[in-house]
Amino acid sequence: MNDNERIALLEQQLKKSQKLASIGTLMAGITHEIQNPLNFVINFSKMSSKLVTDLEDIINDNIDAIDEGDAAELRDILADLKENMGKIDEHGERAISIVRNILLYSRGVEDAYVPTDIPHIVKEYVWLAYHSMRANFKGFNVTIHEDYDTSLPQAQVVTQDICRAVLNIMNNACYAVWRKQQALGEEADYQPTIDVAVKAQDASNILITIADNGEGMTAEVQQKLYDEFFTTKPVGHGTGLGMALTRDIIEHKHKGHITFTSQENVGTTFTLSIPIRRQA
Repeated sequence: MNDNERIALLEQQLKKSQKLASIGTLMAGITHEIQNPLNFVINFSKMSSKLVTDLEDIINDNIDAIDEGDAAELRDILADLKENMGKIDEHGERAISIVRNILLYSRGVEDAYVPTDIPHIVKEYVWLAYHSMRANFKGFNVTIHEDYDTSLPQAQVVTQDICRAVLNIMNNACYAVWRKQQALGEEADYQPTIDVAVKAQDASNILITIADNGEGMTAEVQQKLYDEFFTTKPVGHGTGLGMALTRDIIEHKHKGHITFTSQENVGTTFTLSIPIRRQA
């Protein structure tokens, strides 16, 4: 690549970065506005659940005065109402969690090390990457196997940076399985799969593993993986900064380790080792 081509590439990446920054600001505003009606949904769901319970108590107190057939129908209706309110509450809380994580990602305090539930944020960003891929690539789908040790202690990390690292790797994993599926065709006997695990490496470190059975990387790609502005994705799909940023987050900011193994046409596994306590 000559100097003119490099300058052109840098200008293109700068324009895209500026666009992404504007989108990030807009996203933060939208998610903040969404959070308010979601809070109303959750609060009224809880109130309605209490009213259903009160109604059930009244019916039980007067069951002798109610026709047997009507009583059975009332019990069925109450059971359905309870189940529906439970689903509203569950998915409302899920939506609130996603909104909070998006706000954290876009507005997090830079370099603020805070106690963080690593399995929780990994799960959130694994599925954010999945849904993002589904929105951008028609027909995309993948089986995701998850294994999270929820007994792990919270880790002192820059939360939004760990989110970025997980999102970058998960985006690449999704793209790798999609590319392989496109190359093989829909009729091929290929099941796109990504395995995600968060475990204790030892008493001092947490291990995050993201493994895909996608197209894998050639020896040349592996050698250049962490080079800035290097990408195998077409224009508009990659900046070439994701893996360089990810390594900086894990190894320099958090004094952890990032490793990977990859085999062309077989798949790629990334392993992130993160200290539980902040390292000086």
